[in-house]
Amino acid sequence: MSLSQDKEPIAQKSLRKRVYQLLEGAGGAKGSQVATHAVAAVILVNLVCVCAESVPSLASQWRPLFIAVELFTLAVLSAEYGLRLWVAIEFASYGKISAGRARIQFILSTAGLIDLIAILPFWFAYLLPPDFRILLAFRIVRFLKLARYSPGIQSLFEALYAERRALAGCFIILIGTALFAATAMHLVEGRIQPDKLGTIPQALWWAIVTLGTIGYGDVVPISAAGRVVAAVTILAGLIIMALPIGIIASAFADEVHRRDFVITWNMISRVPLFSGLSASEIGDIIKLLKARRLDAGAIIARRGEQADSMFFIADGEVEITVRGKKIRLGAGHFFGEIAVLQRSRRSATSTAIRRSNLLILDAHDLHALMDKDARIRERILKVATSRIGREIGTPAGDLIPEELGEDEARTSIKSSAQTFAAHRPRTG
Repeated sequence: MSLSQDKEPIAQKSLRKRVYQLLEGAGGAKGSQVATHAVAAVILVNLVCVCAESVPSLASQWRPLFIAVELFTLAVLSAEYGLRLWVAIEFASYGKISAGRARIQFILSTAGLIDLIAILPFWFAYLLPPDFRILLAFRIVRFLKLARYSPGIQSLFEALYAERRALAGCFIILIGTALFAATAMHLVEGRIQPDKLGTIPQALWWAIVTLGTIGYGDVVPISAAGRVVAAVTILAGLIIMALPIGIIASAFADEVHRRDFVITWNMISRVPLFSGLSASEIGDIIKLLKARRLDAGAIIARRGEQADSMFFIADGEVEITVRGKKIRLGAGHFFGEIAVLQRSRRSATSTAIRRSNLLILDAHDLHALMDKDARIRERILKVATSRIGREIGTPAGDLIPEELGEDEARTSIKSSAQTFAAHRPRTG
């Protein structure tokens, strides 16, 4: 870290970090989703206006509105770019380099270049001669900015990059097949249709259209030999077009699963109940988890229901109402494991305060996991027993006494521990 950064006021560092968390959604910053959705909405509205502006009747009628939307979009995206440039030093990928170098690296990064292209040409477009106003048509490039706010689009781009060599191979095969098909069609029908197939470059258009299974019908074989060549080309096109589709679909699915696995892994490793477990043990737990997305206000579990699962908060916020008290738990917290261990009923109602992603572990799977691995069983029982009597709402995130009543819970947990200990395989 540079000397100038060391001399930077603490308040400014704190503000910069908060802005970074807001823009990047790091550290579960409140308001991050609102800011993300707001910028994405501005971009979408701008793109709709860009398309509508190409219609002459709409352009003449709504021109003031289109100009206002464009100027507002420019202001929002420019402010966002300026803030991202300011907080670039906070990106972990830039390490401990100086603020100036970090900002230069951000400008030259793919995301930084897209952000810059989305605003820079258009600050000068209205000042340029009419012949150069065509720059305004390139506003559609702002669609690429949505990739920053959409994990799905990011996963697709990552899948395309990961399979770039395979896709390049498919492209080479396509070009080679098109050349062979064009040459064959030129040989058999070049003299019959010299205006359309008289040269290989002319026939290449027919070959590409046919291999792409489009078939515009502007060039049609007449001879029997030409029809045979066309039939073979069509069959080859079906196979060749299927190759990149299969590669992209498979890579995209793997990328989504990998992203979900990493998120789940990070969340589980932060949970005190499973902290310190080995990679294989956490992997066993991940296989048993089920994901559920809940909107704000959705009921997760009601008081009096049979406790058939425990919950981990991957993202969002949950409110627990028990004995007139309301406790809020955030990402990384968990609740409900004691009632699951004891197969009792809930004495609290849990509600999603905002849109939340939960990971659910069924009671049967939890007990099966404990039966399968003695170390996991002992750790769960040890943590559960140690929590009896703790004050609810602590960062540990459980409602131990409230699930059963403290005395009953303590007795039941000890009884379970003794039962498990009695069946524990003895070593040495």
